[in-house]
Amino acid sequence: MPKSAPTAIPSQCSILIVDDHPMFREYLTQLINRELGLNVCGEADNVRDAMRLIQEHRPDVAIVDITLRGPSGLELLKDIKAQGIKISVLVLSMHEEELYAERAMRAGARGYITKNEVSTTVVKAIRKVVAGEIYASKRFTNTLLERIVQTRSAPDASEIASLADRELEVLQLLGRGKNTKEIAQALGLGESTVETYRSRIREKLGLNSSAALYLRAAQWVRDNVT
Repeated sequence: MPKSAPTAIPSQCSILIVDDHPMFREYLTQLINRELGLNVCGEADNVRDAMRLIQEHRPDVAIVDITLRGPSGLELLKDIKAQGIKISVLVLSMHEEELYAERAMRAGARGYITKNEVSTTVVKAIRKVVAGEIYASKRFTNTLLERIVQTRSAPDASEIASLADRELEVLQLLGRGKNTKEIAQALGLGESTVETYRSRIREKLGLNSSAALYLRAAQWVRDNVT
């Protein structure tokens, strides 16, 4: 029986970069444009501009960070999925896999890689997604398999992992010292909605005051977000 042909890569693949750091976007653009068959067609630092560029340029792939200006990259993934847009998304983020990789995959990403990886690994991940495959590190794959076998998550990560995506966004902004009004403006939500999220976070984390919530949020941001 003849072997099946490998997945074809478009002769010229257009890529959109969505990241809130201009210097990193510049570096990533140079890295991609040096690669045969890959070309950056646009850049954005927020969900609204990213969706506009996706509609205008119809890129083959979007490389998206979790932390953006305003709503997160997870919200962009959900918007893309909700609108049925045919585009492969690779999440390239400063956040560790343990907390965000599975969330990103559930939201529709085709791969997840951290900014701690070397350039050759980043290019490998891009090419896998371009070819229609899924990219995940061996560590993340092993973690998923272990979770399936054990049917339980690590105790030290269970509280934060229990937060919904929006709750995690609110926690991060609280950790950056934002108040309810500022969070509402950043995420495009009502202040009462943000207060509801705050209450849910406090309940899930077992915190008995707003001061304790701010302290826990600041500690989490310091330890997990650079």
